[in-house]
Amino acid sequence: MKRLLSSLIIFPAMLVFLAGFKADTGKEREAAEGIQWLTIEEAYAKIQKEPRKILIDVYTDWCGWCKVMDRETFKDKAVTEYINKKYYAVKLDAEQKGTIKLGDKQFKYLEQGGRGINEIALALTNNQPSYPTTVFLDDHFNMIQPLAGYLKAKEFHQIITFFGEDYHKKQDFESYKSKTYAQLYPAR
Repeated sequence: MKRLLSSLIIFPAMLVFLAGFKADTGKEREAAEGIQWLTIEEAYAKIQKEPRKILIDVYTDWCGWCKVMDRETFKDKAVTEYINKKYYAVKLDAEQKGTIKLGDKQFKYLEQGGRGINEIALALTNNQPSYPTTVFLDDHFNMIQPLAGYLKAKEFHQIITFFGEDYHKKQDFESYKSKTYAQLYPAR
């Protein structure tokens, strides 16, 4: 009888402990998974229902700096958390061969010798494709700015917060970086 009573007391306590443990590992797993990447079509559909800025990583499979950015910048915890909170994040292969449909617009693959490019990659990079290029769109799918080249985690965090909090409408980036960002993120 004592064993049965002690089992009845211990069992609910274990359930509470395990439930708490599962919740923690779920949060850890979410953080470990990194950025919640979407296709551009998925982001376009989401913005129609719940407007949010869009961050697009325009890359190619052969781009070495794209891989470094994936491995380092996009794995940074502060970068990941901020992007998942403020943006719809899109991975866009500039050489994607399929047609991309956004509303009533279609973007096709253009063959160019051994390699080609999708028309949307040209549009997003202002007809100056360079990889990687990070493109920022507002919550109405309008261009804010494309930024060509590899960006380290700290400077990338400065940029995503600059656009994410609309500081680009209030001040230039250098002022933001030296004054506002330094106050908002002193430990970074």
